[in-house]
Amino acid sequence: MRKLLLLLVLCTPLFADEKAIHAMLDDWHDAAADADESRYFSAMTPEFVFLGTDATERWNLGSFREFAHPYFAKGTAWTFLPSNRYILFAPAGDVAWFDEKLDSKSYGECRGSGVVRVVDGKWKIAHYNLSLPVPNDLAKTVVQMIREMKKK
Repeated sequence: MRKLLLLLVLCTPLFADEKAIHAMLDDWHDAAADADESRYFSAMTPEFVFLGTDATERWNLGSFREFAHPYFAKGTAWTFLPSNRYILFAPAGDVAWFDEKLDSKSYGECRGSGVVRVVDGKWKIAHYNLSLPVPNDLAKTVVQMIREMKKK
């Protein structure tokens, strides 16, 4: 009984943190859909990195904000609806990794993955990678299309 109680006491903070991470990531996606630039970028750490779907897209916080600002300024950023999110914690509990499925009208099924960490008592996104999963049966065709495009 004591071991069960100890396990429960030790795991309870992680359950609360997991809920906080889910809430923060959901709000981050909502902020983009609402074109709320301030709210969107306040969820990021100073060392934030965003990897986009194009192989050339690797932005730090400043360059990503510069890229994204025109979309937010028009009031039409982007909408990704998350589902099936998984979160794993580092042993110290102040860093976590996640992956999530995303649905987008523009891009269809996508995947987001990233790293979050605690900054001033709040979970923030340090790294985010947006990707387009390619079915294995189509992979060679897609690779060939990319190779042909690069020749031009």
